[in-house]
Amino acid sequence: MLIHICCSVDSHYFLSRLRELYPKASLRGFFYNPNIHPKEEYDLRLMDVKRSCEKLKIPLDEGEYKLDSWEKSIKGLEHIPERGARCTVCFKERLEETAKHAIILGEKEITTTLLMSPQKSFEQLKNVAKNIEKRSEVKFIFEDFRSSGGTQAQFALAKKEGLYHQNYCGCIYALLAQRQKQREPAVELSSYINRQILPGSIVEKELLYKHNLPKRRQGFLNYRLHKAAFSEDKKVLPSYVLFYSLPSRKVIKSHWELLEEGVAWSSKGPLIALSLEKFNALSKVKYESIGALFKNPPLVEEELKIRVKLEGEIYSLTPIIILESLPKGKTLFECDAEIFQDVRELLARLS
Repeated sequence: MLIHICCSVDSHYFLSRLRELYPKASLRGFFYNPNIHPKEEYDLRLMDVKRSCEKLKIPLDEGEYKLDSWEKSIKGLEHIPERGARCTVCFKERLEETAKHAIILGEKEITTTLLMSPQKSFEQLKNVAKNIEKRSEVKFIFEDFRSSGGTQAQFALAKKEGLYHQNYCGCIYALLAQRQKQREPAVELSSYINRQILPGSIVEKELLYKHNLPKRRQGFLNYRLHKAAFSEDKKVLPSYVLFYSLPSRKVIKSHWELLEEGVAWSSKGPLIALSLEKFNALSKVKYESIGALFKNPPLVEEELKIRVKLEGEIYSLTPIIILESLPKGKTLFECDAEIFQDVRELLARLS
């Protein structure tokens, strides 16, 4: 039997139950999900599915990541709510590919772990699968493992095994609609050009889920810098903005007062300029230029230590800008940033 797998949270319990119900069947997984966006999220879910299948000793095949093909198939349905026509087309795309792969392998039966997801319509999936069954040489196996406490058992098992529990179905359109409803930014779709590992980012999750250890959830104040530019006498200068820099307005024109060697304060503050030499001294590193700082940025935790040294408070929102040298003329600082409540997972240990 070939099983289309969407994610480890749905698959681990589903595969375990299938093995109990069909002890003589040879089970094989197939990860085909071109709907998952961005690619980093796809890679994270695939990594965790591989880990789950290895633990269950079930072989796994990976389908091609055909994002462009998937986009064409749902064109015109981008803004249809979940469980609507877009989901029908998405199910059809993935299950048809599963049926094709089953025929290549010589498998006679297929099913999908999507049947396990409490966010998906069982009847909608069943209708799509029946139509594929009529037009192909494979039989679709329908099993409802959600009922009679199945969903609760599924989540309990996922927690016990330390599996990655994503908080959106996968496609960019569902994600944007969900975040808009929650009034939260879609941080999954952004990453810094310097590749710094940001709190709550997909990269942070990927590093976390390489460890098969218990996790815990943490509520925290997250931050994203969308864009920033610092210019002096109308000339844009190389600059680096520290984490939690949130100006009171998006454009600040300033003159500067020297606070101490390497540190200046804006006349239109709160706004602090820090020379690269001073930053190096405070952080005990030796960056030769702002460009070098971008290529190999410090950890967010290290940036927050600098903020505490300057402001005495980790959650100070004063913008702190690192420059090659302190400004002397008229300056213009443009910044678009936001802070927001967020939840992330950490290893369960407290120390």
